[in-house]
Amino acid sequence: MNAWLPTAPCTPEACAGHEGPTASVPHAVLRLAGAVALVLLAVLTATPVRLLPARPRHALVRGWSAALVASLGIRITVHGSAGAGGGRLIVANHISWLDIPLVTAVLPCRMLAKSEIGAWPVLGRLAARAGTLFIERDRLRALPDTVETLTRALLAGDRVTVFPEGSTWCGRAQGPFRRAAFQSALDARVPVQPIRLAYRLSGGGEPAGELAGAPAFVGDDPLTASLWRIARARGVRADVWLLPRIPPGRHEDRRDLAAAAQAAVHAEAARPVHTAEPVQEARAARAAPLLPGIPTQSTGPSATDRDNAKRPAASVHHWVNSSPAEASSLRTPS
Repeated sequence: MNAWLPTAPCTPEACAGHEGPTASVPHAVLRLAGAVALVLLAVLTATPVRLLPARPRHALVRGWSAALVASLGIRITVHGSAGAGGGRLIVANHISWLDIPLVTAVLPCRMLAKSEIGAWPVLGRLAARAGTLFIERDRLRALPDTVETLTRALLAGDRVTVFPEGSTWCGRAQGPFRRAAFQSALDARVPVQPIRLAYRLSGGGEPAGELAGAPAFVGDDPLTASLWRIARARGVRADVWLLPRIPPGRHEDRRDLAAAAQAAVHAEAARPVHTAEPVQEARAARAAPLLPGIPTQSTGPSATDRDNAKRPAASVHHWVNSSPAEASSLRTPS
């Protein structure tokens, strides 16, 4: 174990329990069978789908991702609007491997993931075909190359999602945002899109709105155990908050940019569930739902629509070492 890797105090025993209603074993098996069928379908069709124009390709990716999340019994609610297209760095808090299909169900994008995922059976091959960018997390010397790769993707107009906490947290607490990936947004002069993810109970057992533990993928939790726990859980919904984008030029160094994105995501997490307001972005009142069956709530202007900040000068990479943390959780898909 590398002492410099990001860690979290969350463990499966403390964080991943499910107190709500449960599905029967046959129902859970059917859920898993549906999810496996969708993954196999994606593997078989990945090559022809990549040859499609951007609009139909993104629509297929969103539909498939939403179907995968739904096949496991999880309902998605989106707060806010994706706004205009174009390259952007998407940053989100990290709870589970489910975060990946959850984000792509809302905003089709490329993912930055740890290199170990590329070796996963079936899923690793699928991730590579989907354009995932892989990073060797335990090699600090690889960071400049990773940032350069991210920058090229952003300059090409891609949306790239990173989980800057560097490790999964259960959702009841969150980790600091690591700064390295934010350099790519500065170098490419693209906006940063903060996203807040939360898995909550929608009724039964615990009070509706309480954080759900079943999706948490933390500590030394095996993937098979996580899959079975999610398949057995009932009454879980996934909330996705598309927060106002941080436009290029508002922050001229990655330390401030990372702090601003972290503050936005953590501030949304601190709002009481029963009083939380949907995120507001431009023209969202006239926007259709992102996908049939996925409700969306939003109105008002976005951060980028009302900001005319100066663009930054060309930047140089300055690497800041992370401080060591207590070794307790390195489980993360990114």
